[in-house]
Amino acid sequence: MFDSPWEWLIVGLVIVLLFGSAKKIPEFSRNLGRATGEFKRGQAEIEKEIKGYVNGTAPEPKDADVTSFAKTLGISTENKDISQIRNEVAEKLKSGH
Repeated sequence: MFDSPWEWLIVGLVIVLLFGSAKKIPEFSRNLGRATGEFKRGQAEIEKEIKGYVNGTAPEPKDADVTSFAKTLGISTENKDISQIRNEVAEKLKSGH
């Protein structure tokens, strides 16, 4: 693709102009590597959760998550234990809201 040293020189100059200085290129590469790693970790976590739901081994939602979800459905959570809230959420979901 790049046969002559002049083409490489032009590409190098364009990169330096785009990033401002030669010091920023390693920083950009490092940040790109971190972002790629974070993306892959998130993707693996989502795949793990999906496999858990498919296999029936998904973790139970935390009590705080159930309570906040119940509130979004319009269910009062005052003076109720978590099992009552879970039952009301299940009934609300079965009835189609």
